[in-house]
Amino acid sequence: MKRILSFLPLLGLLWLWSLQAMAALTIEITGGEEGALPIAVVPFQLQQGAAPAEDLAAIVAADLRRSGRFKPMPPGDMLARPGSGAEVEFRDWKALGMESLVVGSIRPNGPGGFLVRFELFDVFRGEQLAGYSIPTTSRTLRTTAHQIADIVYQKLTGQRGAFATRIAYVTATGSGKEQRISLKVADADGYNPQTIVKSREPLMSPAWSPDGRKLAYVLFKGGRPAIYIQEVFTGKRRKVASYKGINGAPAWSPDGRRLAMTLSKDGNPEIYVLNLNRNTLTRLTNHYAIDTEPAWSPDGRTIVFTSDRGGKPQIYRVPANGGRVKRVTFEGDYNARASFSPDGRSLALVTRVGRNYRIGVLDLESGALLVLSNGKLDESPSFAPNGSMIIYATKARGKGELAAVSVDGRVRQRLALQEGDVREPVWSPFTRSERR
Repeated sequence: MKRILSFLPLLGLLWLWSLQAMAALTIEITGGEEGALPIAVVPFQLQQGAAPAEDLAAIVAADLRRSGRFKPMPPGDMLARPGSGAEVEFRDWKALGMESLVVGSIRPNGPGGFLVRFELFDVFRGEQLAGYSIPTTSRTLRTTAHQIADIVYQKLTGQRGAFATRIAYVTATGSGKEQRISLKVADADGYNPQTIVKSREPLMSPAWSPDGRKLAYVLFKGGRPAIYIQEVFTGKRRKVASYKGINGAPAWSPDGRRLAMTLSKDGNPEIYVLNLNRNTLTRLTNHYAIDTEPAWSPDGRTIVFTSDRGGKPQIYRVPANGGRVKRVTFEGDYNARASFSPDGRSLALVTRVGRNYRIGVLDLESGALLVLSNGKLDESPSFAPNGSMIIYATKARGKGELAAVSVDGRVRQRLALQEGDVREPVWSPFTRSERR
C-alpha cells in the first residue's frame, strides 16, 4: 500500500485544501498578442427598442482576443459605428489599420426573443465574408455571441472555433468537516458556472461523453471511490464501477459505448474497459506496476496510459481490444496524464523539467516533446475540441487555478476564481449541433 500511495498523485486522490467561497472564472491573457490580426467588432445597433442584457459585440471581441489570433480595436477608437454593410466606409477602417470588420444589429423577435444580424468583411478588399441572421432569446444571448465568434474565427483562420463549447472542473470550499467539493460546468470563457454535483468527500476525474451530454467522474462515499455517469442537463446518474480498491480515471471511447478506467479489484491498478451496453469488463493490462490514466485515440483503436513499469512514470499504449503494450515517451524521467489531440497526431501530457511539472505536447510521429507551460505544478491537460489550445490546472499565489496555452506555446491565459481553488479541468467536445 505504501508504494501505491506514492503514485496516487496521478489519480488525483490528494484533495486536502483550505478554501474560500467560489466565484465565476475570470480570464486574463498573459501573453500572445504579438502578430495578432487587427479586427474591429463594432457595438451592435439596437433596433426597435431592443434592450438585450448582454453586449454581444464585447463578448465576440473578448472571445477573439482570448484566442491570441486577433487584436480587437477598442470601441473608443472607432471613428464610426455602422450596423450593416450598407453603412460601412471601408476607407475609414483601412486608415485605422483594420484588416477585418464585424458589424451587426439586434431587434426584438417575439416575447423574450431577439433577432441578431451580423456581417463579416475583409476591409482591404471591401468584400463580405459572412452574413447571418440568428434568432435567440435573453437566456441564450451569450451562446449566440460565442457562435458568432466561432463563425468569424473559422472564416478568418480556416479552423473551427471552440468558443461555444464548455469546460468542466472541480472546486472545493471549506476545510475539514466543513469541506465541500463540487463538479461544475461553465462556458469556455468561464461564464454561467453550474454545479453538477456536490460532495463532502473527494470528487475527481471528470470526463465528457463524446456527445457532450454526460460526465463520468469518481466520487467517494464512506471513504470508498466509485465511478458514476451523470447526465449534465437532467442530473440523472448511475454507478458503473464500485469494486474493492481503486475505481478511478474514467475515459470515454469515441463512440460513447465503452469506458476505460483504472481498477485494482484484482490486487494491482490495471487498465480495464467497460462495455456500457453489455456491462462487461475487459482487462487490458497485466503487470505488477501501477497502470492508470487511460485515454482513447480519436479513432478508438488505441489507449494510452501512465505506468511506472519502467521504474518511473511514462506513457504507454495498448490496442483498445487488448494486445502488446508499447512505450511511447522516452524523453525525461517523468511523463504522465496524457490525452490525444483531436487529430490524433499528438499527446498533451505532464512532464517533469528539473523539479517542476509542466505541460508538454508530444508529436507522435517525430517523438519531439515541446514544453508549453512555465509553472511549478501544472497538471491535468485537456485539448480544446479544435486542437488549438490546452487547458490545465496550475498553482498560483498559493491556490489552484486554471490556465490555458496554445499548442505552439505562444498564447497564454489565466482562468482565475476571485477566491478559492479549482482543479481538474476538461474541455467539452463539439456537440452534435456544433459539428459541421
